[in-house]
Amino acid sequence: MVDIRPSTPADAARVVEIWNRAVDATHDFLTPQDRAAIGAEVEAFLPAAPLVLAVDADDRPLGFMLVDGSHMEALFIDPHSRGQGVGRALVAYALASQPELTTDVNAQNAQAVGFYERMGFAATGRSDLDGQGRPYPLIHLRRRAV
Repeated sequence: MVDIRPSTPADAARVVEIWNRAVDATHDFLTPQDRAAIGAEVEAFLPAAPLVLAVDADDRPLGFMLVDGSHMEALFIDPHSRGQGVGRALVAYALASQPELTTDVNAQNAQAVGFYERMGFAATGRSDLDGQGRPYPLIHLRRRAV
């Protein structure tokens, strides 16, 4: 069982750790140079971002998401917590207030694509480049009405 809460400044190091571990486990398509550049951007941005965390009974963050309006900008789960309902709990939390939730997923991240499909998201389009103009195709997704 996980609880959902907003992030605090005290969570910064753990949030960056989750991002690093999750990306290393799922984004093997990134070049080493892009991985390093994206990592530096994330380390500068993520600690101050208004994140929603999934935490365990000891209040240790297991995963996080960033939602801006009705768009989920980020969802990252610690690899040790994958398959335990952490991502599902975070998405359900977002859907409770944003039933028309959208997100983008790297087309090369088959695990994430499958997760979003199981969560009821459907493709609405594609982009050849990621949001920073790098050559990592994105699939644009919207949660299907239930």
